[in-house]
Amino acid sequence: MALVRPFIHIRWRNHIEVMDERPRSTANDPPRSTGLSFFGPGTISRSLILFNLLFSIQTILDLIYLWGNGTLPADVTYASYAHRGAYPLIITALLAASFVLVTMRPGGPAERSRVMRSLVYLWIGQNVLLVISAMLRLDLYVQIYLLTYWRIATFVWMLLVVLGLVLILVRIVQRRSNEWLIHANLVTLAIVLYTCSLTNFAAIIADYNIGHSREASGSGVNLDMDYLIRLGPQALPAIDRGLQLHSFDPNLVYRRNCLVQEQREQMTSWRSWGFRSWRLQRFLDRQQGAAAG
Repeated sequence: MALVRPFIHIRWRNHIEVMDERPRSTANDPPRSTGLSFFGPGTISRSLILFNLLFSIQTILDLIYLWGNGTLPADVTYASYAHRGAYPLIITALLAASFVLVTMRPGGPAERSRVMRSLVYLWIGQNVLLVISAMLRLDLYVQIYLLTYWRIATFVWMLLVVLGLVLILVRIVQRRSNEWLIHANLVTLAIVLYTCSLTNFAAIIADYNIGHSREASGSGVNLDMDYLIRLGPQALPAIDRGLQLHSFDPNLVYRRNCLVQEQREQMTSWRSWGFRSWRLQRFLDRQQGAAAG
């Protein structure tokens, strides 16, 4: 997106320059259609009132069951509750953002109306609250069924959606253009991607799963050692702690030693050298020295 956008931006500018060279309309010329006559002030205001009423139902339910610690119905588990609410709400928030961008165009009648702006602020606020509630649902799900790469990716995706909604709100309050909104979202996306690239998710997942497993805490689900080993060498410190909680299994010990060998082979090549691998190798060397002593 970052590589393609400059060419699209140039094309837009050329199109604008060509449009500016056309003869300008005078007071006697008939009014031109903007192409968005379907979204009139009355349609927009009625839509915003209806959307706020619909969203308020889900908001009240989340306040009761999530923020108010209400008891779920007997036939609803945390897994089904999280799956029912998380992904549909994200799609709903994206649709809400698209509607706001189309109707609240700069200089349009909806942006000049104080009532419509208030309805838009309320609607975006409800969307932000619903996405945060979806994150809380996912957190409850993770507390029961532990952590995986996909669940971390879902957390990050929800965070991006929340930040995008907040940027839309800033764009409306400060009367910025859609071009500013695109740039702000691209900068936010780049910051999140760089942060994720510098985060050792394998170690985080392994540490969390061991600390919240049934073997370590007495509650939750049993520790999935097979999944921890599939995380790779960066999970070795946590895997060693997990092996101490498990009964002796020669297969697990053999697969753990294979990860150690894989780590040593990676360190022999300068192409695969990294700061994380270097720290892990120091840990393994100290561990080997203590065992030899």
